Amino acid sequence: MVRLRDLIFRWPRQSSACLDIPAFALASGERVFLHGPSGSGKSTLLSLLGGVALPERGEIDVLGTGLPRLGRRARDAFRADHIGFIFQQFNLLPWLSALDNVLLPCTFSPRRQARAGGSAGARATAERLLAHLDLAPRLWTQPAAELSVGQQQRVAAARALIGRPELIIADEPTSALDAPRQQAFIDLLLREAAVSGASLLFVSHDVRLAEHFDRQVALAEINRAAWGEES
Repeated sequence: MVRLRDLIFRWPRQSSACLDIPAFALASGERVFLHGPSGSGKSTLLSLLGGVALPERGEIDVLGTGLPRLGRRARDAFRADHIGFIFQQFNLLPWLSALDNVLLPCTFSPRRQARAGGSAGARATAERLLAHLDLAPRLWTQPAAELSVGQQQRVAAARALIGRPELIIADEPTSALDAPRQQAFIDLLLREAAVSGASLLFVSHDVRLAEHFDRQVALAEINRAAWGEES
């Protein structure tokens, strides 16, 4: 599903790389928990895997497609078709309702819309996801800007899951949820991934959540740049 090789990423005007990853792979259907302290490069790595950012050099293959070889529009289209991304800052459109935000991937990707049940079925799928994430129906028509942080996080999760993407990338997706809703979210995420056969890369600093996943990976173990900082 995902394969990295000789990946180097350096922020502009920085002399040293923040990511130097010789190799990393995520198998089809595998659920991986990636952890590391704040500022260690977790979100940067996810942006590279989603085609949001480009490496200085190295290979990033997702579903057999080399993302660095694609142009910006092609990367955006690939992400819309194949990747469900829960961003740490949510990236909701504030003027759209919660329900319309969830339906956005189906608007941009006919493939995701078809997998959600077509134009009629997509709405029912969106409502089902929001209900399972304990967002009350009265909130579905409210603009995202009027929702609480925790409510926005649940909307962002439903948006990532709709249309059964092959790869789900979750960046600290439970940080604003209380314990019962956190557990409900994890259960839904794992269930939806299993139903669609999706691979899941879940990033968090909360290692208590790691028990739900097939494999744990510490970013410092695969990132040579982190080794250099510690030595």
